[in-house]
Amino acid sequence: MGSNYDLIIKNGNVVLENKVETLDIAIKDGKIVQIGKHMDVKGEVIDAENSFVLPGMIDVHVHFSEPGREHWEGFVTGSHALAKGGCTTFFDMPLNGIPSTINVPAFHQKGFIGEEKSVINFGLWGGLVPGNLEELAGLAEKGVIGFKAFLSPTGTPEFENVDDLTLMEGMKKIAKANKVLALHSESGDLVSRLAEEKISQGKFSADDYSSSRPVIAEVEAVSRALVFAEETGCSIHFVHISSAKAVDLITEAKRKGLDISVETCPHYLWFNQSSLVDKGAVAKCAPPLRVEAERKSLWEKVSLGEIDMISSDHSPCPTEDKEKFANDYFKAWGGISGGQSSLEAFFDKAYYDYNLSLPQIAKLTAENAAKRFGLFPDKGMIREGSDADLVILNPDINNQCKQEDLLYKHPHSPYVGETFRCKVTHTICHGNLVYEQLKNKVFNNRGKWLKVISGVREKNGERFNEY
Repeated sequence: MGSNYDLIIKNGNVVLENKVETLDIAIKDGKIVQIGKHMDVKGEVIDAENSFVLPGMIDVHVHFSEPGREHWEGFVTGSHALAKGGCTTFFDMPLNGIPSTINVPAFHQKGFIGEEKSVINFGLWGGLVPGNLEELAGLAEKGVIGFKAFLSPTGTPEFENVDDLTLMEGMKKIAKANKVLALHSESGDLVSRLAEEKISQGKFSADDYSSSRPVIAEVEAVSRALVFAEETGCSIHFVHISSAKAVDLITEAKRKGLDISVETCPHYLWFNQSSLVDKGAVAKCAPPLRVEAERKSLWEKVSLGEIDMISSDHSPCPTEDKEKFANDYFKAWGGISGGQSSLEAFFDKAYYDYNLSLPQIAKLTAENAAKRFGLFPDKGMIREGSDADLVILNPDINNQCKQEDLLYKHPHSPYVGETFRCKVTHTICHGNLVYEQLKNKVFNNRGKWLKVISGVREKNGERFNEY
């Protein structure tokens, strides 16, 4: 007589650490408790035949604008969209909301909202801005994932970019707290002056905007940040890197022993600068989409294992903030709504065009993030004893992104009209089914607020040793 479980995934091609096997997965109390072939078990069954079962995506870079700008994107619509896209854990950046997450009261305010509204797990980044150096230790003690700073203007008045002294002193404090600093790396002086020059000449096109934020601006900022990191001993995570030259600098720094990680985003791997011209401001981001040769070079870095993880940088806004500036790319909001499409877009090209193995894909979308930010071994890998955070993906469905299928508060995205050669069919968070394709529904679920506290993790008020 078989054992009783809460959920059994049958016949799936399960993506393990170094191989793929057709297996069953038994889940109880939110955990993967048994993995095996043709298991004689009882419980609710999901048949995953002809599909891949991967660890749920861990998206370390999203921007929800609650509190204060919930009309842009909140935890309800944002987490529903991510769940539909196969994400089971996200980390929310500290800007865009009002107040920004730059002190402990703001951290608690945002976290309590997330606990109430998010259908998947989440963590919160804290901010490093001029004037909040004395807040960093308290935020670290309360469990921020890490800290975020900008080396160029943010476009958000409540969250200023750092000057060099704030950056250096902040790095010292973040290193002391055993945390990671995430950096938006573009030379503030260079991009600001190039933009001013274009605007003064009455040049506002997509190509004008792109040329105001050249690859050299990213390379210079990365280079400077690495000098500061070596001096202070601070761990750095470079967000949304868009160029192979910047990756080369980061790879060399890793070889020297610096504690560095790097992400890129599916939009840099899927689109190019011509896409910004063709699609309009809906495809505007910073750094901007690059020329086709740069896109291909970035894929080479992914294939070589020099990129650590894939994140969406989901940065939504009201649609009018894109459309009303259709003829002025400097005024249009510079963020891409892409969280719902990120896993499918990345999987499509990684699997079919660049022949990445399924374990490689799982490392880039889940495992490496879990290890980097203190969630492993509970999350990031399919194994007995880990949390049942899973995504089932059918690799044989032609799946066109349609505006009416987007769950964002403002359903616009450069991915609209694009066709992916795969489809997320189920998302399971902590053992609970939160999205099912056949019912086209995101189900009610209470996501967990994940707090990582300098070497130990806190869950449900309990602290235990970190791995």
